[in-house]
Amino acid sequence: MYKKKETKLPVALVCNIALAYIILMLCRVIFLAVNSDLYAESLASNSIGELLRGSLLFDTAAVCYLNIPYILALLLPLHLKEGAFTQKLTHILYTVGIAVGVIANFADSVYVPFTGRRSTWSVFSEFSNEGNIAKIIGVELVNHWYLTIGALLIIWASYKLYRPAKGYEKGKLKNYYITHVAALLVVAPLIIFGMRGGVGRHIRPITISNANQYVNNPNEAVIVLNTPFSMIRTISKSPFKEVKFFSQEELEGIYSPLHAPAGDSLFTEKNVVVFILESFGKDYIGAFNPERTTPSLTPFLDSLISESRTYAYSYGNGRKSIDGMPSVLSSIPMFVEPFFVTPASLNSVSGIAGELAKKRYNTAFFHGAPNGSMGFQAFARTTGYQKYYGLDEFNAAKKDSGEESFDGTWAIWDEPFFDYFAETMESIEEPFATTMFSASSHHPFRIPEKYSGTIAEGELPIHKCVTYTDKALRTFFERAKKSEWYKNTLFVITADHSNQTNDERYKNASGQFEVPVIFFAPDKSEPFAPGIDSCTIAQQIDIMPTVLHGLNYDKEFVAFGKSLIDTPADKSFAVNYNNNIYQYYKGEYMLQFDGNAATALYNVREDKLLKENVVEKLPATVEQMEKELKAIIQQYMHRMLNNKLVAE
Repeated sequence: MYKKKETKLPVALVCNIALAYIILMLCRVIFLAVNSDLYAESLASNSIGELLRGSLLFDTAAVCYLNIPYILALLLPLHLKEGAFTQKLTHILYTVGIAVGVIANFADSVYVPFTGRRSTWSVFSEFSNEGNIAKIIGVELVNHWYLTIGALLIIWASYKLYRPAKGYEKGKLKNYYITHVAALLVVAPLIIFGMRGGVGRHIRPITISNANQYVNNPNEAVIVLNTPFSMIRTISKSPFKEVKFFSQEELEGIYSPLHAPAGDSLFTEKNVVVFILESFGKDYIGAFNPERTTPSLTPFLDSLISESRTYAYSYGNGRKSIDGMPSVLSSIPMFVEPFFVTPASLNSVSGIAGELAKKRYNTAFFHGAPNGSMGFQAFARTTGYQKYYGLDEFNAAKKDSGEESFDGTWAIWDEPFFDYFAETMESIEEPFATTMFSASSHHPFRIPEKYSGTIAEGELPIHKCVTYTDKALRTFFERAKKSEWYKNTLFVITADHSNQTNDERYKNASGQFEVPVIFFAPDKSEPFAPGIDSCTIAQQIDIMPTVLHGLNYDKEFVAFGKSLIDTPADKSFAVNYNNNIYQYYKGEYMLQFDGNAATALYNVREDKLLKENVVEKLPATVEQMEKELKAIIQQYMHRMLNNKLVAE
């Protein structure tokens, strides 16, 4: 028989389930402790009672999901299964369930600061193309050794504290079946209710979005959620669903992503070079923060901005690299899940490269990571890039083993890869459209050893990486200026998303999406003459229509953004998706909408820390903004589900 002291079935079950609750709550406490700089203020401003209520709701669902194998093995009324082996198996099933929950929560203690949300099942698709993922995980296990040790200790403790239940006793077969059948009849409905989030026909199964009812703003939903629930509830779930806010005629009158051809002006065969700079949020760029007294991290980019068309109010449409690429290059924002990992990624898709290829442009995409990383190569081809230059091409061209120029984790250092970018473009026939996705300003935030004494560490680990990439950008432009193609080129510079910050302005639901949108034309001609626009709202998904409009493109195309050239400032907008809440920017305001109703309205120009929710004070503004946002959502969902992402 099983060596551990056995307990009566109901007592053992209650003790083990209670232990599972305690462990999940402990994981949350550790998560908040590790990320105290992000959530300390949230804990102070929210109702502790509501946070606890929400946490218990989602923990109940997670406990039920994680412990189904254990509960079934324990309660299945079959006396022949009882014995030392099945007792040990039940013990192992319980411990495995706990281990899965602990590992998932601890992993998100590290990952959530970069994404702003709990991981969903799509995370496995996001990293499915990473050949070095094992190495990356290994590095993180070492870098966060205290979490690794903590996770192992908690899993070990769950194994040791497990209470085995009494099994079958000879001569008491009747009692065995009565006890197990009764327990199963009681527990089975409780599991169902726990997974659903409540009792009653009116209760709909809880989803990730329900977390927002227990917190003040979407950024704080991660506090009450837990990662096992977020992942399990998104397995095989379609992220897109048709909505019907308006009739088709009404919808087209409010908003349409179908862009008409340019007017009578002749198409301009100007080269287009797009830089998507890893993690380059506006927080790091001195030109957007003139009030600071510390030296700028980006002296070169600051100087370039002074000669460019840029925007004081500009936003990203996602929080990850795989959100940024479709937004910038194909004008597809991230709603619900990253476009890359949804079935809609198999739709016909166009973009800057695909449209310009129709005008006989040569197109190429550059990313210094291993070929196929993050699914970039696949999407580059889908959206119209004819050639892809990654780690393989760099090593072949430079006869490099990868040791000298590779950063050891993700990709070729920016400086040598930017130089390779400039060198390669000299051999591409004009007109061309190319994109560079940088890599060095990325976790684990390292720079080449030769710059360790010359580039300042900065206040945050990422700061030195930003300065290094800025230096690489300077070197690129110094070389590009000597090329014949340079003067006939439009440069676009933006970021894929923001990253670490110690500035409260950039931590909130609006500030964490602030990224630069910069258009630089060396000839300084219209419509990209230098100047900072302090009235128009810009976003990543505006880049594609703005570039095509700037070249007088003469064909229809689909883009969810608008052209910044001819859109009046009062008609400009931005949109993003934050922890199951849609955010819509128009004029001075940002509206938050949960899919059914507006939940908040902030004046983001005066109330930069989002302290005052004025949703009840400005009903007319809320009504109009909600109407426009609903139209965008309806168009997006319909086109995603019906393969209508290109002009017919």
